[in-house]
Amino acid sequence: MQTHNHLLRALRMPRGPSFGVWQMLPGRNISQSLCRPGYDWVLIDTEHGNIDDRAMHEAVSAVSSMRAQSPIVRIPAGEGWMIKRALDAGAHGIMVPLINNAAEAAQVVSFSKFPPTGIRGFGSPFPMGTFGPPHTFTSTDYLQQANDSILTIIQVETQEALENVKEIAAVEGVDVLFVGPYDLGNSIGYPVGPEGPHHILSEAFQKVLEAANEAGKKAGICCNDPEQAAHFNKLGFHMISVVADVFALESYLTNGLVTAREGM
Repeated sequence: MQTHNHLLRALRMPRGPSFGVWQMLPGRNISQSLCRPGYDWVLIDTEHGNIDDRAMHEAVSAVSSMRAQSPIVRIPAGEGWMIKRALDAGAHGIMVPLINNAAEAAQVVSFSKFPPTGIRGFGSPFPMGTFGPPHTFTSTDYLQQANDSILTIIQVETQEALENVKEIAAVEGVDVLFVGPYDLGNSIGYPVGPEGPHHILSEAFQKVLEAANEAGKKAGICCNDPEQAAHFNKLGFHMISVVADVFALESYLTNGLVTAREGM
């Protein structure tokens, strides 16, 4: 099962960071189109994206069907039923926003793991197909291997979380600390502006990275464009989103129109 979790495998390899793309628009064809460039993972955003429960199930299935990317679901909040829905759909990992302390992180881990490690319930017929052909990977296989094969990604995006980042990183079962730059900037009083992050906010990013490294965990960050992704690659972040579908579409269409008008 671990061999089919492409993000997990990428994070364990010494080749460098793992790059992903953000899906905010619903649709199976969009999910599969996002996979074709060769990213390691697709983040299916049910927090801020236009993706409801049905579209989330469809996206998870579509990404996993490409057999080269991991479907990662960002849920709206760290509630048990939301984690259950994402994992029962077959997500290879969950990203949970607005976690403030170690106790909240530990609760997320508990919701994400089957007993005796956690309290996740078992019964979905769907996730087996996202980790291999259903006729070769059984529900028993999934039950026995899921705890060690599914990623738990905690977002650090508040002042409180930043103050508690070392304790959050130390929670067993937390795999990645993922920076939410805009919410973190707003929370600490240094919003991200057109000129980029304030140096105080950049220091906060570094603090998250150092806490993850000290705990033997990975650190990730959300970027708006390839240039930002390249910057955080150089800084040593491990899980980097390069662009979101809706912004890439808008940027491409805008640049295309500008180029076309140059010939008028």
